Amino acid sequence: MLVTWYGPNNVHTMTRYLTLLRFTEQGSRNIKDSASRAHSFADEATKAGVKVEGQYWTVGGYDGALVLSADDEGKILRVLTSLASKGNVRTETLRAFDEREFAALTKA
Repeated sequence: MLVTWYGPNNVHTMTRYLTLLRFTEQGSRNIKDSASRAHSFADEATKAGVKVEGQYWTVGGYDGALVLSADDEGKILRVLTSLASKGNVRTETLRAFDEREFAALTKA
């Protein structure tokens, strides 16, 4: 999703991603630490200029989901690479669009 807002001197656009998470064996062994790892990730993301719009634990084919946005896609990809390198989760990342954005993309 691209979120646009207008500042005093310019236009800012935010890109949104949905990331699905699966625990690795290491992450499953240390599942009790998952909430504290999530807080650490949120802090790291914020410092890198990424907004964590949501962090969720799920039941089913995935163990969790993140909703992230930033003014630069590279920032999001860097924090997700850092997250994956810690070895507790595997990620699957999807670019997300709201209805208005999707309609604009599909206009002929």
